[in-house]
Amino acid sequence: MLTVYGTKICPDCIACEASFKKYGINYRFVNIFASMPKMKAFIQLRDTNPVFDHLKAVHDLGIPACVKEDGTVFTDWEGYLREQGFEPIWPAEADEAMEKIKQEKAAAGAACGVGQQGC
Repeated sequence: MLTVYGTKICPDCIACEASFKKYGINYRFVNIFASMPKMKAFIQLRDTNPVFDHLKAVHDLGIPACVKEDGTVFTDWEGYLREQGFEPIWPAEADEAMEKIKQEKAAAGAACGVGQQGC
């Protein structure tokens, strides 16, 4: 069974979970915002696994992060689905989450990213 680290407010996490459900992929979702131990487990994974090096360099959080039973970590959930012969889906809930993020950035009056992009 896969373990998927993510959040319920991340558009990619929403799409990943919807796709996995649609195609019957067995997974366990760990909402990293649900508790400090869950967040710490994800941060430890992110800080110690080289899969995240490029993502950290471009100031990306790296979710959804999928961990196979053998410990292999991947973040390209869409590529994983395609390798299994499935086409990823992007449900309306993911579009709504993306729109909310855009509105929050606009309301804040700035579009600064973690790495100060767009300031």
